[in-house]
Amino acid sequence: MSTFTTRPEITGTYGVAASTHWLASQTAMGVLERGGNAFDAAVAGGFVLQVVEPHLNGPGGEVPILFWSERERRMRSVCGQGAAPAEATAEAFRRLGLEQVPGIGLLPATVPGAFGAWLTMLRDHGTWSLADVLAPAIGYARDGFPLIPRAVQAIVAVQDLFRTQWASSAAVWLPDGRVPQPGALFRLPRLAETYERIVRTAQAEADSRTGEIDAAMRCWYQGFVAREIDHFYRTEQVQDTTGERHAGLLRYDDLARWQPTVEAPLTVDFGRYTLAKCGFWSQGPAFLEQIGMLRHAGLEEHAPQTAGFVHKIAEAAKLAMADRLAWYGAAPGASREAQMALLSDGYLRERWLQVGTAASRTLQPGTAAGQAPRLPDLDVARRTLLTADTRFGIGEPTFAALPPVHEWLEREVFVGDTCHIDVIDRHGNMVAATPSGGWLSSSPAIPALGFALTTRLQMTWLDDGLPNTVAPGVPPCTTLSPSLALRDGEPYMVFGTPGGDQQDQWSPAFFLRHAVHGMNLQEAIDAPAWHVDHFPASFWPRQTTLNRLTLESRFAPVEIDALRGMGHEVVVGDAWSESRMSACTRERDRQGRLLLRAAANPRGMQGYAVGR
Repeated sequence: MSTFTTRPEITGTYGVAASTHWLASQTAMGVLERGGNAFDAAVAGGFVLQVVEPHLNGPGGEVPILFWSERERRMRSVCGQGAAPAEATAEAFRRLGLEQVPGIGLLPATVPGAFGAWLTMLRDHGTWSLADVLAPAIGYARDGFPLIPRAVQAIVAVQDLFRTQWASSAAVWLPDGRVPQPGALFRLPRLAETYERIVRTAQAEADSRTGEIDAAMRCWYQGFVAREIDHFYRTEQVQDTTGERHAGLLRYDDLARWQPTVEAPLTVDFGRYTLAKCGFWSQGPAFLEQIGMLRHAGLEEHAPQTAGFVHKIAEAAKLAMADRLAWYGAAPGASREAQMALLSDGYLRERWLQVGTAASRTLQPGTAAGQAPRLPDLDVARRTLLTADTRFGIGEPTFAALPPVHEWLEREVFVGDTCHIDVIDRHGNMVAATPSGGWLSSSPAIPALGFALTTRLQMTWLDDGLPNTVAPGVPPCTTLSPSLALRDGEPYMVFGTPGGDQQDQWSPAFFLRHAVHGMNLQEAIDAPAWHVDHFPASFWPRQTTLNRLTLESRFAPVEIDALRGMGHEVVVGDAWSESRMSACTRERDRQGRLLLRAAANPRGMQGYAVGR
C-alpha cells in the first residue's frame, strides 16, 4: 500500500469541504465558518462552481444531489435533471432527418434543473437566505475571478464557432474580440445582473427566508428567466453538430411545469458499508451493481496496484454498463421491476459468475426479472458522423490543447468532464453533488441572461420503446452520479467525481481502495487509476468502443503486461490523467465527538479540500 500522497488528508471537527475548484471549496468552508450548515455551504459552493468552472457547468445546467440530514436521520436524493420539452419526440427529430439528438446547439436542451434543485435543498434544509448564498457567486461574476487555463482551452476550441455563428457567446467569452488570458481576472457582468435581479424580485415578493426562495424559483421557472429562454429558443436558429441551423424545442410551459423531485436513494450493502446512489434516471445504479458483484470477487487478495485488482473491477464495470444501456432510464419503455431486479443479490451473484480470467470482448446486458434486454441501434454513430460537422467539438465540453501559453497554438482537441462538491458540517449533515451542463461550449449564451443551457437531451435514443428513448416531460438518463456511504448503519462518507461515463468507474475503485485495503482518503484518490471503454458513449455521437482499458502510466510495467496477457486492449495514458475524485467522511471518537476528514484530487492542480 502506498504511504506517499500529494497532500495531507484534512482532519477537523468544525467542518470540511472538498470540490473540483479551490474557490468553491473555500466558499463552502467560509459559509461553515460563519455559522451556516452543510446545505447552505454546498449551495453557495455550487453556485460558485457555475462561475469559476464555466467550461464544465453553468447556471443553465443540472445537478443530482445526495445528502444526509442529521435532524431527520435519513438520506435523500434530489433529482435536478430537467425534463425533455413537450415537443421533443423521436418522431420530431426524425422529421428533421436526424437519427440522433445533436450534441450542441438548441435542439438538445432540457429544462435547466440546477437552480431548482439547489434552492429546494436550501429551502428545506438550509438556514441562510437566498441573497447570502448567492453573494459569493455574484461577487465573482461581477468583480472577476481567475480564469483557469482549462477554461481558456475550451474558449480557444470554439472561438471560430462563436465568431462566425454564435455571436451571443462571443459577446460573453471573447471580450473585445479576443481570447482571454489564462489566470487573468474575468468578469461575467450579465450573469451577475441576472442573479441580482432574481434576488431583488424575490425580496420584493416575500418577507421570509423560505418565501424568498420560493419566489426565486418562480422567477426562474415562471418569470423573466423562463420568458427569455422561451423567446430565444423560439426565435433563434443556430448551427449545431448536424452542420445545419435549427431552432430549439424548449418552451415557457416546459419550465413552468417542472420541479425537482426528492426521493429515497437506492442502496446496496458491501460488508460494513451501505452505498447510496441516485435512481435509474442516473447511471448511479451502475456503481451499485459493480459493488454488489464485487462482494464475491475476493478483492482483499489483490493489492490496489495489481492486475488482479484492476481486472476484476474492470470486468464488473463492463457488465454494469451493459445493463445501463439496456435497462436504465425513466421513459415509458422502462421496467421498474427489471430495474430493481438488477440490484438483487441473486442477479448480481449470477452476473459475477460471468467474469473469468480473460477480458470480455462482447457487450453483455443481463436478463432481468425474466425480461430479455433490448439495445438501441449501435451503428447510428457511424452513420451520423458521415454527415456531421465536428469542427467545433462533440457532445462533451471540447478543449484545444495549448503548448506554452505564450505561443497560443492549437494542437489537438480533447473532451472534458464536469464538477463535484462534498461538504460535512459540525452537526453531521452531509452533501454530495455533481453539477454539470450549460457549459460555455454547449449552446449559445442567451443574451439577456448571460448563460447557456444544457444539452443533456443528447443522452437519449431515438429508437422507439427503450428505457431511455427521448420522451416529452421525461428526464434523460444522466451520467451525473454523486455518492453517499453509511458504515455500520451510521452516515460516513460523501464522495464523487466528474468524468461522464468514467464517474461510476473511478468512484467504485476509489471506494474499494479505501474500504477493502484501508487506504486513507488521500491515498485512495492519489493511487493510480483507470477506466474502460466497453459501451456506446453517453455523449453525441454515441460511438461504441469495446474492451479498451486506459491506465495511468504509474502502474508497474509487469502489471500492465499482465493485463495485456488477460486480453485487455491496454492504452497507457499520462501519469496523472485518470479521475478527479473528492471525498469527506465523518465518524465519532471514543468520547462521541465528530471527527471529520476530507481529501481532493491533485490532477489538474485545481481541486482542493479544506477544513478545521
